[in-house]
Amino acid sequence: MRYFLDPFGCVKNQVDAENMMAHLNNAGWQSVSDAEHADLIIINSCGFIESAKQESINAVLEWRKFYPEKKILLAGCLSQRYAKELPELLPEADGFLGVEDIIKIADKVSGWKTSAADLRGSAQIKIKKLAAGERPLLSLPGSAYVKISEGCNNRCSYCAIPLIRGSLMCRAISDIIEECKALLKRGVKELCIIGQDIGSYDAGLHELLKAISALAGNFWVRLLYIHPDHFPFQILDVMEKDKRFLPYFDIPFQHASEKILRAMNRSGSSEKYLELINTIRARLPEAVIRSTFLSGFPGETEDDFAALLDFQEKAKLDWLGCFAYSREEGTTAYSMKNRVPAKTAVMRKKIIEEKQAAITEKNMDRFTSQTLEVLIEERFSAALTADTAGAVNQTPAPDEENLWLGRLYCQAPDIDGSAVIISGEESGKNLQTGTLVKCKVIARRGIDLEVWI
Repeated sequence: MRYFLDPFGCVKNQVDAENMMAHLNNAGWQSVSDAEHADLIIINSCGFIESAKQESINAVLEWRKFYPEKKILLAGCLSQRYAKELPELLPEADGFLGVEDIIKIADKVSGWKTSAADLRGSAQIKIKKLAAGERPLLSLPGSAYVKISEGCNNRCSYCAIPLIRGSLMCRAISDIIEECKALLKRGVKELCIIGQDIGSYDAGLHELLKAISALAGNFWVRLLYIHPDHFPFQILDVMEKDKRFLPYFDIPFQHASEKILRAMNRSGSSEKYLELINTIRARLPEAVIRSTFLSGFPGETEDDFAALLDFQEKAKLDWLGCFAYSREEGTTAYSMKNRVPAKTAVMRKKIIEEKQAAITEKNMDRFTSQTLEVLIEERFSAALTADTAGAVNQTPAPDEENLWLGRLYCQAPDIDGSAVIISGEESGKNLQTGTLVKCKVIARRGIDLEVWI
């Protein structure tokens, strides 16, 4: 039988989707890239904030409208968070599967029937344990996410993650290393280490990095999502010794007003966070730091917002995402008083984003003239060339055959800018997606970097 996957949410969700695909494939199902040809449509949902929840629900409604005869499974975080309510509230879905039941997906759909095909199977499918790194990869060529933990113990007052994924549970170092080995054997060049907060990894993140450092080969290791209140400084020792660990840090500060941070159940301050940033940059001068801010948290006054803008100016973060506060039932912040109007939260978000654009562009200027490695991901499409030629270069665009897209160490997958790669006629013939190649950065165009091979 054939299935189509419609993915939503974060990269942790992406790994869940990859594992679902692996279990279905092992049970004899086939993935298709067009829902028209599928017997089963799977929406891997996000349940983190209101806008993401609505997006996933809308996907169910739209697919049901287009394909009334097909089976639809709503999987992922939304199904986990609202397991009791959804069957009654969303009859358009034929079934629901939470994040705790991923390994049961083949068994879940084995008895379903459709007018297009008979999906009957055995009453109980024997669940096969996935081999390390066996799952299909939904990432761009050369990159893979390695989830080292599930859940979170930080209990930030606005965050629904513990309601969905529970308390922190960590994988054994040996298990993670086996997965890394398998992925590298498949040709992966970038291992992105992820979790809700990898800094809380119970065996010590630095110990895990030392184990990864013992692996042979030319590859990147990118660390994503480290809570600033317990940053594991020992990782800097490992990163100084092994340059395969990219000096890229994703540290979600969220705010800088001490009053708001305490209300968020965070112990930091603007001063502590600036000290952390300065320490990282002193130890690793080439460091790139990304963060996330939250605007409009309950009780956020103009003075609190001014403190956040002051921190933004002093921190000069390389990359920054901002979200307007979403009031989520079940969280501590849900019942907090002095709520900020949604329009004000959105306006403050816009101010932060506009301010950050200039900071990011200036920070990216420092990479011009540097010789670095670039991970080649795809050819520049004809449509993209036509739309962006003026932004990439004021001169006529190079021959399409010589244009590629990729990323430098300063650019994480999907969330940062890109490297627009221009190759010589001869060098372009030998380029392959998913490979690391030396390049020279020749210009910044907006937030993207133009490189020459």
